[in-house]
Amino acid sequence: MTLVKVAFSFIGIYSCFLTWGVLQERVSTTTYGDKETKQQFKYFIFLNMIQSFMASIVAFFYTKISNQNFEKINSSLLIKFLQLAFLGAIASPFGYESLKHIDYPTLILGKTSKLVPVMLMSIILYRKRFAIYQYIVVILVTFGISCFMLLQPTSEKKKAAEPSSLYGIALLSINLLIDGVIGSTQDQIFSKNKIKGQHMMFFMNIFSGILMFVWLINPLNPELSNALTFCKIHPNVIIDILLFSLCGALGQCFIFFALHNFGSLFLNTITVSRKFFTVLLSVFLFDHKLNFGQWLAVGLVFFGIGLEVYMKQKVTKKLDKSMEEENRELEKLIEEKTKRKQTNGVIDKIKKDKTL
Repeated sequence: MTLVKVAFSFIGIYSCFLTWGVLQERVSTTTYGDKETKQQFKYFIFLNMIQSFMASIVAFFYTKISNQNFEKINSSLLIKFLQLAFLGAIASPFGYESLKHIDYPTLILGKTSKLVPVMLMSIILYRKRFAIYQYIVVILVTFGISCFMLLQPTSEKKKAAEPSSLYGIALLSINLLIDGVIGSTQDQIFSKNKIKGQHMMFFMNIFSGILMFVWLINPLNPELSNALTFCKIHPNVIIDILLFSLCGALGQCFIFFALHNFGSLFLNTITVSRKFFTVLLSVFLFDHKLNFGQWLAVGLVFFGIGLEVYMKQKVTKKLDKSMEEENRELEKLIEEKTKRKQTNGVIDKIKKDKTL
């Protein structure tokens, strides 16, 4: 069953977000309008706000269709969800700003090391302990993907990029640490509360959407009015925005499913390796060549992911076996208790008969 859930998570996240990436590129790079009114859509906070509200709508209807309710969501949980939404909202600007001050290798190393801050923040903030194999998986996947990406031939433009500044590295580090706090806090919420992934998806997205809306209606910020004007002039962009948002919302369903069932460390293993598998797919589709070092890196990543799946399957089987033994013991105790009651009833009846 665990293997089926793992495959379901992988296939769902990959299919949705590969499509989402194509739609994102179309929205952000397509020139809308004719020769006289050519424009590109550049209103990304507005775009993210629409996606957040779309994701909250999808999560709400999914929750209702699956007969889940919101009764277990208390005020302390709502505050946690609001904190996560705020952290998610401020993490992106740090990431975008860092790209202006770091070079390509640093960017790749940053993107592929997301597993490390998630594990680090879980240990520091919540004193969480991981199995030895999980540390090994993080090292294998992070090192393997980093080597694979860094050994890729880079274009002259990327080679000519300015070296990373301490400011850019600091911004990237803040972005990664915030991601780590978000992931570890999500794990903590699931471990302490009996809620479903769709509950978290709904509240995080609705709060995130509201926060972005508040930012957009700021009188000093013209983005909302400019975005609405753009949509009015170029109505074709509305379809692209809605498709982009819907695809992202469906992808989030798979993300929160994986998060609820396997935790943020496993989820980040999937999301971090997505780019790696995209590049690897292009190798087979377009006959690109990999050097020896890259093939070794491929082997490390596959070994790390395989180890993660194997150990999760093994741990699940062990837990299932333990639960079966506990259930047998419980049934045995209930049976013995029932027999004692019956015996005591017979004895009481005999005593009563003797008294009569």
